[in-house]
Amino acid sequence: MKIENNKLVTIYYQAFDNKTGVLLESNFNADPLEFIFGKSHVVGGIEQGIEGMKIGETRDFVVESANAYGDYKAESVKEFSIDQFEGMELRNGMTLMSIDDNNKKVYVKVAGFDDKTVKVDYNHPLSGKDLKFKVEIIDVREATEEEIESGVVYSEDHGCGCNSGCGCH
Repeated sequence: MKIENNKLVTIYYQAFDNKTGVLLESNFNADPLEFIFGKSHVVGGIEQGIEGMKIGETRDFVVESANAYGDYKAESVKEFSIDQFEGMELRNGMTLMSIDDNNKKVYVKVAGFDDKTVKVDYNHPLSGKDLKFKVEIIDVREATEEEIESGVVYSEDHGCGCNSGCGCH
């Protein structure tokens, strides 16, 4: 069975910085990633890179930043009064949890600070990076109507797909 819309796909992947070759993320020694193809559950460039593949196939491909985590946007670095961080021991590069304009939790990075202001970077840590992926297809099956409608992957041994990113635990 080949990968196409509304198929449940299970993969192992490695993501490298295409410029430096540094390994950024991998699940080869962890749980495989499961998602419903065509539902934007993963980076769009991954879907484009694996479309049409079958179980057991591997492929290397590059996803440009615009089709991965987006281009780096200088306007996504915001400046706040240091008073808003009272009681915190700030460090450059530290990660903080914040709320975005859509009232969703996001993780941000302290991009710099002085005695009056703190610069906070809302860009995704991988924004602006072209990524090279190595992907191995573990399984492809028809997604159930319930999975397609809900976007949640169900499996016999886990119930709600605990490793699907659905937030069930």
